[in-house]
Amino acid sequence: MKLKVESNSIFQPLWKSPKRYIILAGGRSGGRSYETSQKIISTCWQNERYFRAAIMREVHTDIRRSIWQEITDRIEGWELSQGFQIAASMMEIKKGKNSINAHGFRKSFSERTAKLKSLANYTDAFIEEAEEVGEEEFTQLDDSLRTEGSQIHLLLNIPPKNHWIIKRWFNLLPSEEGFYKLELKPEAKDVEFIFSTHSNNPYIPDEVHKRYEAYKDRKPDYYWQMIKGLCPEVLMGRIYSGWKEISSVPHEARLLGYGLDFGFDPDPAGLLAVYYYNGGYILDERLYETNLINDQLATNIKLNKRAIVVADCAEPKSIVEIKRHGINIVPCEKGPDSVIYGIKHVQGLKISYTKNSLNLKKEYENYGWKIDKDGNNLGVEDPKCANHLLSAARYFLSEIIKADADPEAMLRQKERADMLAKQTKNKLTQTTR
Repeated sequence: MKLKVESNSIFQPLWKSPKRYIILAGGRSGGRSYETSQKIISTCWQNERYFRAAIMREVHTDIRRSIWQEITDRIEGWELSQGFQIAASMMEIKKGKNSINAHGFRKSFSERTAKLKSLANYTDAFIEEAEEVGEEEFTQLDDSLRTEGSQIHLLLNIPPKNHWIIKRWFNLLPSEEGFYKLELKPEAKDVEFIFSTHSNNPYIPDEVHKRYEAYKDRKPDYYWQMIKGLCPEVLMGRIYSGWKEISSVPHEARLLGYGLDFGFDPDPAGLLAVYYYNGGYILDERLYETNLINDQLATNIKLNKRAIVVADCAEPKSIVEIKRHGINIVPCEKGPDSVIYGIKHVQGLKISYTKNSLNLKKEYENYGWKIDKDGNNLGVEDPKCANHLLSAARYFLSEIIKADADPEAMLRQKERADMLAKQTKNKLTQTTR
């Protein structure tokens, strides 16, 4: 049975383009997910060519309530349920040799060890919220998808101008203050770019159009990025700002110590040095690496000048193992509001970072609060944002540096307290014996 699909004319290249990369981007209610779900279902149904599609997001668990729901809604609406084999629990759909399968780049935000399996036998990949996916993860997918004529579809909201997708494929044309229009680079010969917003969608009610346009006066930043699909200069809801990039650590700067955030794979361990200089603090990236066990982590720490290390208290076993290498490492303090307190504390400090701290700079520029679909700041870190070195900085600065206090005096007080605690513990142990 042939399907009759009603398609928005703006998406004709989605159906016809032979290019390797199909980028669908723009503002809210642009119809990208709807149109893509139609293509996935009709291609799988027609059985005119071998079609094995991966529907994807950064986190596997997010697929069910997004593109998977779009696809199953279309199947039900077109009354095709009896023609497909649908395994809802595994998010798999089959028709003859054709299939649709859900794949996440990670299983969940809390599971660090999940990896994307090889997709060598797939013909197509459809990535929703592609701005969430890191460049290395995308490259792994790109290298895996090797079937002749295979395509990768990226559906996304427009990210800030320093995002890898923007840098790789687009030129920026100034538009509203602080925002840019996207234009494909001339050398991007193998990319099809389809831009859409609610204005291009004839299927939504007039009151929705009016509600979206009302954001222009109430929340202009949200309007230009999320409604009109312009590329912002900086991340919406950015947490830190005003930090200064410097060429190197001045000779007169005083090393206070190090902040350490544990990681393994895919999240890296992050280590940075913290200096005090001229009334402010300098952050200098020292380590940003995956797959390091604690012995290797300790070896890397010992390559630096000896000083106190403040680490994530969530891994007491790792702290003990590193301490056995003769490293003065202590846990940070954590409580119900410690993250928010720590962020506010760091926001009140004068911060600089060295130009060689490339990963720190990337985290700093892309670290933001979670924003809901109506542009409201939810007051919690956006879990999509990498924050390994920023967390390391927060651990140290919150633990060692107190407001309106001499940082060197605070450090001496902390070191003395640790020494007294150690002496007390030793005396208690001897008394018990």
